[in-house]
Amino acid sequence: MQVLLIEDDELLGDGLKAGLMQEDYVVDWYQDGNSALKAALNQEYDIIVLDLGLPGISGLDILKKIRSRGKVTPVLILTARDFIDDRIKGLDTGADDYMVKPFDLEELCARLRALHRRGMGRADPVIEYDDIKLNPAAHTVTKSDKAIILSTREFVVLQHLLENIGRVIPRSRLEDHVYGWETDIESNSVEVFIHHLRKKLGASLIRTVRGVGYTIEKK
Repeated sequence: MQVLLIEDDELLGDGLKAGLMQEDYVVDWYQDGNSALKAALNQEYDIIVLDLGLPGISGLDILKKIRSRGKVTPVLILTARDFIDDRIKGLDTGADDYMVKPFDLEELCARLRALHRRGMGRADPVIEYDDIKLNPAAHTVTKSDKAIILSTREFVVLQHLLENIGRVIPRSRLEDHVYGWETDIESNSVEVFIHHLRKKLGASLIRTVRGVGYTIEKK
């Protein structure tokens, strides 16, 4: 899952980014409102974690601007403001969830998974396709009830493809999900991950659409 983290507290932001990355999230972290707004408007993320008190432009103003531009990316407000009026204002401005600092990282991750799941139109937390089951919370994959060991990046690629059954996903989009926006990427890395997934889960699972990307076809 690709997360835009908007948090101006350097200590908290650094710890939160590290914690999310340990849970296999790809995180882009911005500390000022103007840079964060530009990223939110010009790049595609699965979810946004948004502080309210930011230099440059406030979190609420960022939220207003991205919603006015038609962006439907799920937004979780993460702030020290714990008054009921603040919660109401945040949710009515367009946030999908609201958490108050200090917070528990496991709860935050659970809320992010729930927001992402609803955003993808899924009710079941486990993704099933044929005899394959992928559990995002437990980071497990089974095929015919047998555990399949995947690397973190193989897991991310498989999850994104399974969440978009029937759609052709460009290689560049898979790279974004694996690496984020500011990381050097080896030219054939996605092809390597796809090759490993085919070896572990079946050669026919993922179809290459030449010149476009990859897809798992609807049954």
